[in-house]
Amino acid sequence: MVDTKYIFVTGGVASSLGKGIISASIGKLLQARGYNITIQKFDPYLNIDPGTLNPYEHGECYVTDDGQETDLDLGHYERFTGVQTTRNNNVTTGRIYQSVIEKERRGDYLGKTIQVIPHITDEIKRDMLYLGKRNHYDFVITEIGGTVGDIESLPFLEAIRQLKWELGHKAVCVHLTYVPYLAAAGELKTKPTQHSVKELQSLGIQPDVLVLRTEHELSSTLKKKVANFCNVAPEAVVQSLDQPTIYEVPLRMQEQELDATILRKLDMPVGETPGLGPWRSFLNRRHQATEIVNIGLVGKYDLQDAYKSIFESLSQAGTYNDYKVKAHFINSEKLTAENVDKEIEAMDGIVICPGFGQRGMDGKLLAAQYCREHDKPTFGICLGMQMMVIEYARNVLGYADANSSEMDQKTPHNVIDIMEDQKNITNLGGTMRLGGYECSLIEGSKVREIYGREIIRERHRHRYEFNNDYRQDFEKNGMICAGMNPECDLVEIVEIPSLSWYIGTQFHPEYSSTVLKPHPLFLDFVKAAILAKNGNSGK
Repeated sequence: MVDTKYIFVTGGVASSLGKGIISASIGKLLQARGYNITIQKFDPYLNIDPGTLNPYEHGECYVTDDGQETDLDLGHYERFTGVQTTRNNNVTTGRIYQSVIEKERRGDYLGKTIQVIPHITDEIKRDMLYLGKRNHYDFVITEIGGTVGDIESLPFLEAIRQLKWELGHKAVCVHLTYVPYLAAAGELKTKPTQHSVKELQSLGIQPDVLVLRTEHELSSTLKKKVANFCNVAPEAVVQSLDQPTIYEVPLRMQEQELDATILRKLDMPVGETPGLGPWRSFLNRRHQATEIVNIGLVGKYDLQDAYKSIFESLSQAGTYNDYKVKAHFINSEKLTAENVDKEIEAMDGIVICPGFGQRGMDGKLLAAQYCREHDKPTFGICLGMQMMVIEYARNVLGYADANSSEMDQKTPHNVIDIMEDQKNITNLGGTMRLGGYECSLIEGSKVREIYGREIIRERHRHRYEFNNDYRQDFEKNGMICAGMNPECDLVEIVEIPSLSWYIGTQFHPEYSSTVLKPHPLFLDFVKAAILAKNGNSGK
């Protein structure tokens, strides 16, 4: 039986300091030492999951292979470690309360008065320990969303306090704080960190390791000062300095022996420092790439986190093509027939982004038309694929009023229609087609050549689909259905073989791209964009 160890990652002073990247980096370093690890995120908001949240509220909604809508940090966990997460790797306050209330309604508590302590905290503890007990991991890394001092985080921190006592040497707490620089004084200030640690201590938690987020190099004197005021060993204070890319962070943490310090705190052998050969090779290749390929992202959310996995997938694909990808956001709400040429002509390739609803649709249709007519490498994802289909129906098949029934329920040519099993659904949360499904690739198609195999598995997040009533019409006129679900005949992929690279996927390939295993579609798309940049269509 594996003696699972638990690492809790908390944050203080400010949000958005990078707890997810630090958690992923710790996981990567321990994985490189041969340990079996997983990383989970506990979010303090009351939503059951982030599926119904506006991307402006919470960034991208990431989807696991088993069909759970989760926090975007799970994308970082998978990209860094290559280990797939599940619905049990992301838990919200909403899910905790839902579970407790359901138990109370069933009478599981035998008439007891239900309270935050012990019932809510016990439920949190069970979820924190669940993956370790079920899958016998060597390490379970648990990131707590929010900032110490937030009222909604208190039950999670109380659960950590109890578990640290119950688990003893099997648990450590890594606390990430911010060290601000006051330009007028020319000084770095540690007082916010001291207050953050005191807040944590007042809740009964003594952090074992401090990671200090900073934009300026921290002196050894400053780090010793923090260690002294916060009751932490000097070697357990490490800095997290701004890096050119998030993929540098594991190396910077390893240089400061963060993983070794954690192992010592857990009374585990340290051994030799792993070389991280493939990871370093990726970074070296990234550094050596000097030429730029410009990719336009046509979407309606002017927020990088809204398309986080797409940005990272493009970036990884650029590295493996020995180019730097420069992504340019193109607001589909502001794209018009008058400016589409100016906005898109300078791009070497275009991604038509996923999303929901009518807003920004017209701009995406214009982008699809321009790219098709000018043979510009184009990658449509989910709603982006549906826009490619609608545009083709209107301008090639001659159905001027073609649309999706999501946008117009009365359209006479619903080339995109609601899925049969979605028609009677009223609740929005967690009810779409979600998670991994198999797809069969048509012999002779471009995607079959790209993947190099017939059967693939990709993750979905949608309620509407290509209407098979029109399939013959599309294929007769040049747009083929290159990928089909073998069970329900759902069209997964469309492509136009006569163009150099014009492919739309109903699924989200960006969820499956990792640092050491970039997604083949993104690799080939960026390659096509590079060829286009250099005046070679690649047809």
